[in-house]
Amino acid sequence: MILVLRALGLGDLATAVPALRGLRAAFPEHEIALAAPRWLAPLLPLTGAVDRHVPVAGLEPTRWAIPERPALAVNLHGRGPQSHRLLATAGAPRMWAWALPGEPGPVWRADEHEVHRWCRLLAGYGVPTDPGDLDLRAPGGAGPSGVTIVHPGAKAPRRRWPAERFAAVARELAARGHHVVVTGSLAERNLAARVATAAGLGTSAVLAGDTDLGELAALVSRARLVVAGDTGIGHLATAYRIPSVLLFGPVPPRLWGPPPDRPWHRALHPSAEGDLVDGVDVRLAAVGVSDVLTAARAAQAARPRRAAPGGRARR
Repeated sequence: MILVLRALGLGDLATAVPALRGLRAAFPEHEIALAAPRWLAPLLPLTGAVDRHVPVAGLEPTRWAIPERPALAVNLHGRGPQSHRLLATAGAPRMWAWALPGEPGPVWRADEHEVHRWCRLLAGYGVPTDPGDLDLRAPGGAGPSGVTIVHPGAKAPRRRWPAERFAAVARELAARGHHVVVTGSLAERNLAARVATAAGLGTSAVLAGDTDLGELAALVSRARLVVAGDTGIGHLATAYRIPSVLLFGPVPPRLWGPPPDRPWHRALHPSAEGDLVDGVDVRLAAVGVSDVLTAARAAQAARPRRAAPGGRARR
């Protein structure tokens, strides 16, 4: 067994998929066990790279729910030392991880895209990866198709584009014939309802709190367009090659954004001086409604023509 630690969120899991697939290909005879939060479980089979889920709560001490001592532990979580120490308690004789200061091994770089960071770590141990291998398998089951998803929430307040601007975008897209739905977590249901009401959408358009992660992935995989901030649903749009407009601030898309060679994903991050405007990052505050609508038209025009099996789209 190979035990991999990635005890973070949706976007973190999505950006680690190429590294996980590199491990899967390099060790076909080993079981790949991923230590990740319990709520991410519906997404793990869609990676095609994880055989076992080991639920963990961040970096809190844990009694590892694994049947045997792993042959190798791989830290895809952080640069250490806390994540190193937690993974070491699993008892693997070897650990692949970023070197701590003064120690030999691959060296962490702060200014590096998250996908390339973990691919480079594995390259340091001789494992090849494909940073562009970001697609997820399409979930099964029935569900709505062709909706436009507006997702106004984000974990940090400074990364939330103003709700009234999301509403203006949703209203205009609906006027152009889009079937708009508003998504989010249960905690974001009031925010989603405000956006839907201000946009003139019916209550049935509010899906915040009504979908688990697997259902959200299914919704995105069949969507027409995704409009969101720098948050997990944007990574699902990338994974399913669905046209998207993603609003970044303060973290630039060169560190967490979609691949720059995919014109159907538009990452907006204007140059602006300052810190916060009404609690929102100044770069995010500089994005106007017309900017998003223009980007939405361009993203849809560049959409790949058809989807291949498993969610991969081709031109």
